[in-house]
Amino acid sequence: MGTLRPVMRPFKFTLRQLCKRHCARNLRTMLSHPAALVFCVTIGLLGVFQLALAAGAPWGRLAWGGGHERLPAAYRVGSLVSILIYTVFATIVLERAGLIAVLPSPEIARVGAWMIAGYMALGIVMNAISRSLPERFVMTPVAILLCSSAALVALGA
Repeated sequence: MGTLRPVMRPFKFTLRQLCKRHCARNLRTMLSHPAALVFCVTIGLLGVFQLALAAGAPWGRLAWGGGHERLPAAYRVGSLVSILIYTVFATIVLERAGLIAVLPSPEIARVGAWMIAGYMALGIVMNAISRSLPERFVMTPVAILLCSSAALVALGA
């Protein structure tokens, strides 16, 4: 009988390539958790802001184009609806970052995170071109923070 020799399988990647891929993947994962938390805290504060607007707070110059000091009824309903949308956004971002597991498929979170990042990029443009100077100077940086954190989460995990 012959001796058994171990079967040598050729590596698909060199050790250096494996390290690069592993480190890049870990860096993306390491960034996605804090980015998801930044996104959720920011969108949560934005939700509180929208709730205050819906309740009649005089901060209308910072939202919805800045055309009203206190929002009319239709815009107040829009503020309440936006809170629900923010909740869905936060859920998708947390799922994509791997911090919760409530969606039926990881594909929903993967695609959803990119859609949210795109939506927030549109928000940057819309806030930057607003006729309301207060909205432009306050909400544009908020939209940049939301977009960048959503993009980091979309890239990661």
